[in-house]
Amino acid sequence: MSDVRHVLVLPDRDAAEEAAEALGERFGTDEEPRIVRDALAGEDDAEDAQWLIVLRDESGRLDAEALDAFAGEWDGWREEP
Repeated sequence: MSDVRHVLVLPDRDAAEEAAEALGERFGTDEEPRIVRDALAGEDDAEDAQWLIVLRDESGRLDAEALDAFAGEWDGWREEP
């Protein structure tokens, strides 16, 4: 069993919250994904932040391309580990 994590990068908090909610419905995830605010380096403005969804996938059953397409629905992407 490996510690596989997927990180989805989303443009704002609303998108991150909506996507996190939809993840369980779409992919049947058991664990609640973690939402993290990631301020961009050197930016003081709170608006200049990305929101990350950190999702553990110990069974390795989540498809990376499907997650990337899923994040794209909210103008986001999946970060390569």
